Amino acid sequence: MSKAGRALKQVLEAYGINQTRLAIEMKVPSSNVNRWVNETRDPSGDAIFNIKTALEKFDSEAAETFVKLYLYTSEVVGEDDRG
Repeated sequence: MSKAGRALKQVLEAYGINQTRLAIEMKVPSSNVNRWVNETRDPSGDAIFNIKTALEKFDSEAAETFVKLYLYTSEVVGEDDRG
């Protein structure tokens, strides 16, 4: 359903960021993040921007990877792909 949700799930897993921490940083209910990751609901445009902003606080590469996956591809990012 959601390319943003797939990208977010991949980034959270690849960079070891849990959904609850992201939700707290974004100041949204953790159920929202769970819905995005499980592709039952698409994040709004504002939420996508806020996801990127929150990810930057944890790891700038995670934020950059999220944007790349969301805008350009949906491939899984592995350990070797991060440098």
